[in-house]
Amino acid sequence: MISPLVKVNHYDFENNLFENFNTNHFAKDLWPLVYILSDDKTKTAYIGETTDTYKRMNSHLKNQTKGKLTSVHFITSEIFNKSATLDIESNLIKYMSGDNVFNLLNANIGLANHNYYQKKEVYWDVFNSVWNQLRAEGITKHSIEYIGNTDLFKYSPYKSLTNEQSQGLLQILNSLVTGKHENTIVEGGAGTGKTILAIFLFKILSSHLEDFSFKEFGTEEKTFIDLVREIKTTLPKPKMALVVPMSSFRTTLKKVFKNIKGLSANMVIGPAEVSKNTYDILVVDESHRLRRRVNLGAYFGAFDKACKLLNLDKHNCSELDWAVMQSKHTILFYDENQSIKPSDAKKEDFDALKDSNKTSILKLKSQFRVKGGNAYIEFIDSLLNCKLDKNTEAFNSKEYEFTLFNSLEAMVEQIKLRNDESGLSRLIAGYSWEWKSNKNKEVFDIHIDNVQLKWNGTANDWINSENSVNEVGCIHTTQGYDLNYSGIIFGNEISFDPDTQEIIIKKENYFDKNGKQSINDPKELKNFIINIYKTIMLRGIKGTYIYICDPNLRAYFESFIPTFQNELISKNNLFRTENIKPFENTVPLYDLKVAAGNFGELQQYDDVKWINIPETIRSNKDLFACQIIGESMNKIIPNGSYCLFKKYTGGSRNGQIVLVEHTTIQDSDFGSCYTIKEYESKKYEDENGWKHQSITLKPLSTDEKYKSIVLADVELDSFKVVGIFECVLK
Repeated sequence: MISPLVKVNHYDFENNLFENFNTNHFAKDLWPLVYILSDDKTKTAYIGETTDTYKRMNSHLKNQTKGKLTSVHFITSEIFNKSATLDIESNLIKYMSGDNVFNLLNANIGLANHNYYQKKEVYWDVFNSVWNQLRAEGITKHSIEYIGNTDLFKYSPYKSLTNEQSQGLLQILNSLVTGKHENTIVEGGAGTGKTILAIFLFKILSSHLEDFSFKEFGTEEKTFIDLVREIKTTLPKPKMALVVPMSSFRTTLKKVFKNIKGLSANMVIGPAEVSKNTYDILVVDESHRLRRRVNLGAYFGAFDKACKLLNLDKHNCSELDWAVMQSKHTILFYDENQSIKPSDAKKEDFDALKDSNKTSILKLKSQFRVKGGNAYIEFIDSLLNCKLDKNTEAFNSKEYEFTLFNSLEAMVEQIKLRNDESGLSRLIAGYSWEWKSNKNKEVFDIHIDNVQLKWNGTANDWINSENSVNEVGCIHTTQGYDLNYSGIIFGNEISFDPDTQEIIIKKENYFDKNGKQSINDPKELKNFIINIYKTIMLRGIKGTYIYICDPNLRAYFESFIPTFQNELISKNNLFRTENIKPFENTVPLYDLKVAAGNFGELQQYDDVKWINIPETIRSNKDLFACQIIGESMNKIIPNGSYCLFKKYTGGSRNGQIVLVEHTTIQDSDFGSCYTIKEYESKKYEDENGWKHQSITLKPLSTDEKYKSIVLADVELDSFKVVGIFECVLK
């Protein structure tokens, strides 16, 4: 008999609930468990954990809101302890919030994020098992990998703040309580968590105090909960708004606010709306992009109208003045290194505000976006400001891919492979080409060697748009966003002088009219363009790829960035279009990126591609080919390789590389359906005589982040080996 590791049991949430689960020893014996209350009609849910199930359920049934829910799912396991259930509760709140199937009643602030025994080794796999059982029940919908790429998950307030962020939040709350400062400037570079801190603040001030499950942390003056209680006493319903200067990012955050309980899309506004109302609290994200009356194009009229409404001199003010003037307390999230054009509010204006005794200043230094960490941030700053010398070693990190490409075609190919593997991988370029496709959809904007590309087809939320992986974004469509991988094209507006050892700018090759008009000082334009490249080089969470048009700049970068070595796979040599003899000189290429199903449902590519096989291999109808995307087997199979497999019909699999179908595998290179790994199976009995089987799928990778996938007991029911690896096709 096989004993399941974790179970999800469903009951109707009603007064006779206790009779229905009296056979559940986890509920009866005060065992730690996690539960989900839900209602399918209203799509409302509440997530909790407890060791006293009877008492907690009785309390919820009497609650005016939770008592209206109709179902409860108990998540139980013999290996649960209090730390594990707190962690699983925390992860469920975070991922169900991002899944966006149910509106959560939870308003938890400061969710558990502590370490405990076997958290990574065991309990993350347990959570994956829980998640997939909930998907089978219809409680959750999307894969964990998919949710991790969504803006709703990235900007969710259902996360634990770091100590640095917590202290910053306390400083902001103290300023609101004491009234000592009218303004707060939060300084932090790209990826330091400014936006999530802003949303966290909105969540706190927009929710009812009794809804919170606080993780208290003390200060010398007051605890966190005391500060929040005092604010809610003096400002029970504060009038507040989040100002986002960039329209594309504003659209994204409106969608995020719309899907967070207690927040609404109309809380996110543009700078022009600030002139129409006064506020108790005004939070400005990306405040370095607030504008002044320079190179505004069609916006001149709206700018002048707002100045007139506020009785301000339009020639001597900026949107920064509007924000400070229209709010009792203004909170500005600011990074001077992300100012990228003449219309941006001047650094001197922020400096003057910082020098005022009415302003509180706090700094965020820790890097949360880029896995290369602060070392990568500092390296990019030194690289672009020519602070490196010939003795400086090339940047190298096991945690971060930073690679220079000599072929744009190769970089485009790799970005598309990364997008297939991880999602959210995009090309971004400096503004070194005219935007001709904006007027004529048939033309290409960027021509480099044999590569033709178009600028972004939409300005709003381009990164998440349908065709964005085939287009090229710019600073205006990517600032504020996260990517997994970014491929940066340095255009011909930026070069390097080997005599002076300095980066130089060629103004005639820079095509952002509003970005260069009115600039007379070459140093000012250079600062803006350096800031643009620095900003877009900090978009990628997992890696940044570089291609450089200018030969002098490329030679400079080659000294400090590892160069891409692998050659492109030549598809022309692999695929046969003439004299095709199925299963004699060719085998079919199957597409693994299909919905989960039986192996017989694997699909060929639409144009029925047949792939050559080596003459040394005797062909038969059990052979097929697939493209392998990912780095988890790169000791044997390079990323993007086409591989030959033989359909599995039985026999020993131990020690062999296998193609596996399993709907609960979350780190599969093919989404939630298929993966390729080395196979190992074990059978054993526990001390109670229970028989168990476990299967380990081992990665063979130079990257240590790839871990073995262990499947046990109930998870094996849907597990299937569908193919045995034969070889990489050259």
